[in-house]
Amino acid sequence: MTGCIFCAIAAGEAEAERVLETDDFVAFLDQRPVFKGHVLLVPREHVVTLPDLPAGLRDGFLAQAQRLAVAMQDGLGAQGSFVAVNNVVSQSVPHLHCHVVPRTKGDGLRGFFWPRTKYAAGEMEEYAARVRVALDGTAPGA
Repeated sequence: MTGCIFCAIAAGEAEAERVLETDDFVAFLDQRPVFKGHVLLVPREHVVTLPDLPAGLRDGFLAQAQRLAVAMQDGLGAQGSFVAVNNVVSQSVPHLHCHVVPRTKGDGLRGFFWPRTKYAAGEMEEYAARVRVALDGTAPGA
């Protein structure tokens, strides 16, 4: 879709620190992460909300979200993850995206208030590399 930043990222026309790419999906680091390592999973096809997701992509979308949730622990040392999809309300980009956020006990995340942080120079690439290694099954404990 013209003008959609996530479509541009999926097509390789816009910069993003990608951690996962399949024929149907792309995952990349959120530029304004809740916590460092926060990933957005999007379908390559322009789909606005979860209810719009074609049946043929549903299982794959959840399967990739599961892989990313495991990568938060294996690659980033998180104790768990927060996985969420907004539909219209609080959806900053009108293209379906699943947030996969690394979590640790006492990290300060309360309810649905999402404080944002920034990456220092070079950190974004480092976090992306760690998640990619975990997705490839080459991380310690994988």
